[in-house]
Amino acid sequence: MRVIAAMSGGVDSSVAAARLVDAGHEVVGVHLALSKAAAAAGGTKGCCTLDDARDARRIADHLGIPFYVWDLSDRFREAVIDDFLAEYERGRTPNPCIRCNERIKFAAVLERALAMDFDAVATGHYARIVQGPAGPELHRAVDPAKDQSYVLGVLGRAQLEHTLLPLGGDVKEAIRAEAAERGLLVARKPDSHDICFIPDGDTAAFVRSRVDSAPGDIVDAVSGEVIGHHEGAHSFTIGQRRGLGLRVPAEDGAPRYVVDVDIVTSTVRVGAPELLDVDRIEGENPTWTGTPLGAEETSLAVQVRAHGAAVPARVRVEDDRLVVDLESPIRVLAAGQSVVVYDDSRVVGSATVDRTHRVVAA
Repeated sequence: MRVIAAMSGGVDSSVAAARLVDAGHEVVGVHLALSKAAAAAGGTKGCCTLDDARDARRIADHLGIPFYVWDLSDRFREAVIDDFLAEYERGRTPNPCIRCNERIKFAAVLERALAMDFDAVATGHYARIVQGPAGPELHRAVDPAKDQSYVLGVLGRAQLEHTLLPLGGDVKEAIRAEAAERGLLVARKPDSHDICFIPDGDTAAFVRSRVDSAPGDIVDAVSGEVIGHHEGAHSFTIGQRRGLGLRVPAEDGAPRYVVDVDIVTSTVRVGAPELLDVDRIEGENPTWTGTPLGAEETSLAVQVRAHGAAVPARVRVEDDRLVVDLESPIRVLAAGQSVVVYDDSRVVGSATVDRTHRVVAA
């Protein structure tokens, strides 16, 4: 096949590209320039930096494949960064990596690749594509510590038909060992964990500098007592404990957590961690990797964090909304995050959380 190998400059995408070459595919390496701000910063703390682009080019030269840099920064700004800020303006907590996969890596890149008569796009994500009775299915990776199926849960079957994930059957240390054996200079390069367009990792400062936010009160969620003040509600997220600057301690001396952010009144409510327990999740804009779920309740499992555990749940669709009743409550879930539905190792679909039911009402 003719394959676009998305090369981030890291060890995973480098080994993925090398395996595609070994398999006899016609491979072209592409590095995505997604954020001009991140690129200008240099270094390797985030991803998509100038150093990453240079590393990707060196790997492509080592493999003897053509290499290009595609500047998708404008589309990335509109589809990911602007969406990220708009969600914070609504008092929600978005996942920009999922939006990037949904709207850039497996939308913009795949669209361009197919328009150029390529057959598929390959990445270094840790997940597996398995041919099922009705077509390709997205499954968890063999390595549970590196599994990235959660952030790929927004993909549809049409996209899976043109996607290759060469690393899903391996553990990370085996990939690093293979990179060293191949003489790839990135064999021991650290993984990136930060949001690429916030290379210093200070999300609150990034949001404050770009979103208009009025000062307001920090209120005890149970008593209604004003126990502090803040400079902008947009800087807070559900479950946050640090940086609250409270002047009135809890009666029992226990730490307080953000349990609600009201953007309209610029009020942040805090309380005991038990107030963060939820037993129902509702999600908007569901997407399906295969056959959509229906109104009939089905016993499956859901995951709400990239590296969190899947938990049993009863799942159904109601008025084009995903409704999830959890068998046991989970703690700390904010609107704007993603809930991904699994049937054992297979990804069924996902939705963006927009409503939850608290076990203990404030």
